[in-house]
Amino acid sequence: MATVTFKGNPVTTFGELPKIGADAPNFRLTATDLSSKSLNNYLGHNVVLNIFPSVDTGVCAQSVRTFNEKASQLDNTKVLCISKDLPFAFARFCAAEGIDNVESLSDFRDGNFGKNYGLTFVDGPMEGLHSRCVVVLNDKAEVIYTEQVSEITDEPDYEAALKSIS
Repeated sequence: MATVTFKGNPVTTFGELPKIGADAPNFRLTATDLSSKSLNNYLGHNVVLNIFPSVDTGVCAQSVRTFNEKASQLDNTKVLCISKDLPFAFARFCAAEGIDNVESLSDFRDGNFGKNYGLTFVDGPMEGLHSRCVVVLNDKAEVIYTEQVSEITDEPDYEAALKSIS
């Protein structure tokens, strides 16, 4: 289990993020068109997993905007924005914001992504949602970078994440 803070108060996650050098756990997530996506859909590409509690919060929305802007400059890289938000909320947000360089994926069906990646909150006011994390995978789906943001209300280190694939 990992402990992070939410507005200074400790909250705990289900486990730990995958280790650098490990094979990334497979996943089944739901796209905004309600299709299922798995890790196999992204093999052969570098993948940035931008994981957060909800696109309906300011910091989470900003992470999607920032990665959307930076993703257009990346070769052979997919940026996946992942939360337990419903696909409809993602579709609404992305349409309103003109977001088109990242993919939005939801873990609403079974929550296994959050469990398998060790980042679901098990206590606190956001129990059941995902911790703010960035996990970067190489084109063979091996973990090459992780960050679990220590204070949920802070943004991730975008530059460090993107530098890991350059």
